[in-house]
Amino acid sequence: MHVFVTGATGWVGSAVVQELIAAGHQVTGLARSAEKTAALATAGAKVVLATLDDLDVLRTVAARADAVIHTAFNHDFSKFIENCEQDSRVIAALGSALEGSSRPLIVTSGLLGMERGASELDLPSPGSPRKSEPSARALAERGIRAATVRLAPSVHGLGDYGFVPLLIRLAKEKGVSAYLDEGQNCWSGVYRQDAARVYCLALEQGVTEAVYHAIADESISFKAIAEMIGQHLGLPVESRDADHFGWFAKMAGANMAASSLRTRELLGWKPEGPGMLADLDQEGYYSA
Repeated sequence: MHVFVTGATGWVGSAVVQELIAAGHQVTGLARSAEKTAALATAGAKVVLATLDDLDVLRTVAARADAVIHTAFNHDFSKFIENCEQDSRVIAALGSALEGSSRPLIVTSGLLGMERGASELDLPSPGSPRKSEPSARALAERGIRAATVRLAPSVHGLGDYGFVPLLIRLAKEKGVSAYLDEGQNCWSGVYRQDAARVYCLALEQGVTEAVYHAIADESISFKAIAEMIGQHLGLPVESRDADHFGWFAKMAGANMAASSLRTRELLGWKPEGPGMLADLDQEGYYSA
C-alpha cells in the first residue's frame, strides 16, 4: 500500500512512517523544511517538501496515494485557533482528493473536553476549538472513508517534546512541581511506538471504525505525574492555582482518562512499551 503521511518528521508521524515501512508499505512523507527531509529519506520514504498551507500540493499527493494518514498540526499555542482552522482546511483538502473512492483517511485528535473514562463511541466535545474529528466525521457523512485516532495527552518516550517536558520545564522555572486543587484529575498515556501501531493496524484492517483510541495507561492522576517530576528534580510537590500554569492551566486541570478497550479488541492491539510513569522514571527526561 502507498501511504501519504503528513507530519512525517514529527514526534508521532515519524514513528508512523517507521511502522508502515517495517510492515512493507511504501510511504510518501510531508516535510515542511529541507533540513527535515534527510531523516525521512533515510527511513526509506519519498519526500514531499511543502507546508500545510499548500493545499493544492496536498490534494495532488493524496490523490496518488492508496491511503492518507494526517498527523501534522501546528503546535504554536499562541495562535491555536488559527491553527485549528488550518487543520480543518487540510483535512477537507485531503478528503476531497479521496472522494469517490474507498481509499481511507485517518486524522489525529485528542481527548480534551471529553468525559472522564470516555470510550471510542463517545462523541468529541462540541466546545473544543480543535475540529479534527468533526472534520473527519463530516467527510464520512459524504461517503469518504475517514476516521480519527485520538491520542492520549502524553505520547511519551525519550525525545518527547510534548506536554510532560513542558511540565518539567515549568517545575524547573518555578522551583515546584505543581498540580491543581488536589491533583486527582487524570490523564492517559501511550508509548510513542505503540501509538504509531494503532494507525498502521487500523489502516491494514480497513478503517472500519469512526474512532480509535491510542491509549495504553488509561488513567494516571496528575498528582502522580507531578510527584514523579518532583522526585527527579528534587523539588517540592504542591498544589498551585491556575495562574501558576498560565495558558496551560486548562490542560493541567483536565480529565483526559479514557478507555481503549474497543480499539484493543478490534485491532488486536497490545501496547508493548513502558507505561507512562515508568518512562518518566528515567533521567533522560530531565537532562535537557
